[in-house]
Parts: sequence; structure tokens; C-alpha cells
Amino acid sequence: MPIIPATRDDGIHVVTVDYPPVNALPVAAWHDLAEAITEAGRDERTHVVVLRAEGRGFNAGVDIKEMQHTSGFHALLGANRGCYQAFKAVYECPVPVVAAVQGFCLGGGVGLVGNADTIIASDDAYFGVPEVDRGALGAATHLARLVPPHLMRTLYYTSRTITAEQLLTHGSVLEVVPRADLDEAALRVAAEIAAKDPRVIRAAKEALNGIDPVDVNHSYRFEQGFTFELNLAGVADEHRDRFVEQGR
Repeated sequence: MPIIPATRDDGIHVVTVDYPPVNALPVAAWHDLAEAITEAGRDERTHVVVLRAEGRGFNAGVDIKEMQHTSGFHALLGANRGCYQAFKAVYECPVPVVAAVQGFCLGGGVGLVGNADTIIASDDAYFGVPEVDRGALGAATHLARLVPPHLMRTLYYTSRTITAEQLLTHGSVLEVVPRADLDEAALRVAAEIAAKDPRVIRAAKEALNGIDPVDVNHSYRFEQGFTFELNLAGVADEHRDRFVEQGR
């Protein structure tokens, strides 16, 4: 099972993504992830959620090979809806979500952590949205929550990545630690939150979402419309075919 939920006695609920080789999630896994986070938040015993991953990197986005091996727009629509639901589940989880990020965090990975409440990263972690290189758009909404506007635009247009150490200076990453210490660091912050009155924390999460200047759900849905246009025009297929041919 690639999405592994685990309830602890201390009020911390851990959701682990384990989808080798690079945690590039197929359509079903995005929906499974959304369901796992939603269910964790519904459980009154949950005070905080830790979202983590096994393997070389946190998340490599959608499974492009699945998309290219599926006829029509079925996989594209599924991935669009799956990512939307997973990002939304993180953002609307009634309790804070702490993301523990190692290695690469790309595309959909940025969508997840951009909607999280706290990010702890390993010292080898880096973040990026390579959608332009894939003939698609998306997750600028979430990248904009990690860096200032002009930097976001440059990263988006160029498909450059940014390190966890650099994000630390922008305040979007709370702490950068050696990879071996990542889980411990994330659980330490989660435990600090879990020790608070959960009634207050749940109210605080709802209040903070309510004062956000951007509606992330509608903003991301708007972006997805342009991705679909690029697909209808055949542009996205050209780029995804090239990606698959190169064996990445």
C-alpha cells in the first residue's frame, strides 16, 4: 500500500507516501493520499498530522508515464482531480499538517508542502515546479506560499529549483536538518503542537485559513484550466512524450 496512515497514542497521526522508485504518484495514489489526510483530520484523537515519504525524495509529482500510456484525457483529468483533492485535503485538514521533506520535492510535491502548515526539510532537500518543461501549468499557487512573488515567477518560468537552505532564509522552511534526523525533527515540532489544547488548535487552523489572502483551492483550479488548454492544443503531449523517451 503506497499511502500508509499510522495513528500514535500522543495525538500525532503520520501519513507516509511510499511509491518507488521516485514517489511519482499515479491517479489512484493522489486520491488515496487525499482520503488518508481527510480521515486523519476527522478523527478527534488527531491533534496534528505529519506528512512524510520513504525513498530518495519526498515527491516527484504526477506519474507522467501513466498519463502517456493512457488513451484520451482520462489520466489527465484523473491527475488534475487527484492533485486538487490531495492539496485541498492538506489545506483543509482541521488540524495542522507538518511536512517532512527529503531530497526532491517537485511539481505536486510543492502543491502538498505549499499547503502544509509547517515544513521541516533535510539538508539535501530541494523544491521546484518543472511544469513549464512538461508543457503544463500548476502549483504556482503553492510555490507562491514559499517564496516572494518575483522569485516565484523566475523559478516558474525557468523551472529552476531552490534548496531547503534557501527557503529557510525566506521563512517558509522552519528547520533544515541532516536527513537521518528528519523524522525526529518533524515529530518534535508535531509533539509541541499536539501538546496544546486540540480544541484551540482546531479553531486556530480554521481561523488562519479564513484570513489567508488567497483562496488556494480556486487559485489552483484556475491554473489547471490552462493545463487542459495546453493538452487540447497538443503541446503538453509533445513535452511529456519527450520526457518519457528520455527515460527520466
